[in-house]
Amino acid sequence: MIKEWLDSYQPQNQYSAENALREIMQEVALAGLYRAHFFKYAAFYGGTALRIFHGLNRFSEDLDFSLLAKNPEFKMHPFLQHVEQEFDSVGLKVSIAQKQKSFKTAVDSAFLKSETLWSELVLENTIPQLNLKVKPSIKIKLEVDTHPALPFETEQLLLLKPFSFYVNCFTLPDLFAGKMHALLFRKWKNRVKGRDWYDMEWYIRKGVPLNLQHFTQRAKESGDWSKDTVTVSELRDMLAEKITSVNMEQVKVDVLPFIQKPLDLQIWSPQYFLDLMNHLKVKE
Repeated sequence: MIKEWLDSYQPQNQYSAENALREIMQEVALAGLYRAHFFKYAAFYGGTALRIFHGLNRFSEDLDFSLLAKNPEFKMHPFLQHVEQEFDSVGLKVSIAQKQKSFKTAVDSAFLKSETLWSELVLENTIPQLNLKVKPSIKIKLEVDTHPALPFETEQLLLLKPFSFYVNCFTLPDLFAGKMHALLFRKWKNRVKGRDWYDMEWYIRKGVPLNLQHFTQRAKESGDWSKDTVTVSELRDMLAEKITSVNMEQVKVDVLPFIQKPLDLQIWSPQYFLDLMNHLKVKE
């Protein structure tokens, strides 16, 4: 099964094979969480959700989840056994470790890191024509927001591998709201995340409306907004300021490893994103 699954990506080199393997791991992990009834308590969101269920044309690293209700005592550990069993069932071996945090946060994290058997089983036996000598260490991170910004809307979306099952996901307008919040307020001093900009472009070009109420709630709970509402004009002003102040070359450098068509970024400039902003749709 894994051989055919990997072949469906038609990887051309080790880098593309590693991205494909990471995505396979992500879907197996989602299947394990489904078997554990995890989606009774949480919803899937973020760039990986956008790629797997909506066809975003870039690879993503992490699996991001939000609880459906605030629960600071929530733990991932009871669900991880099912995730490990799911990997075993498809003939793969992973190690699972909880992330040790030095300070209390609203995010409960775990890491899944492939062991040598996983790398050898899939890479060397599936695409031997590449004569790969270095075994990739594929790692995905699971993060669960235990203190989510409420409310948000979800929908059940179907995944077909490794078997048919449904995943509880944020709706697109709420996904867009979360992405815009991250783009505007991400707490990185000397680094930008080009994937935020790539995803924002995707939402706008697809005509997805941003849920302004969910964006406002996220901004208030993160301490980045003090008023009860955010108007459309205020949102546009914040975005315009961000566009004119960001280092666009750094934005491009960050996103390049995750996309298949670097030429898509040639048009990227502050003026392009200012013009793109004129096509932004907002759900008030």
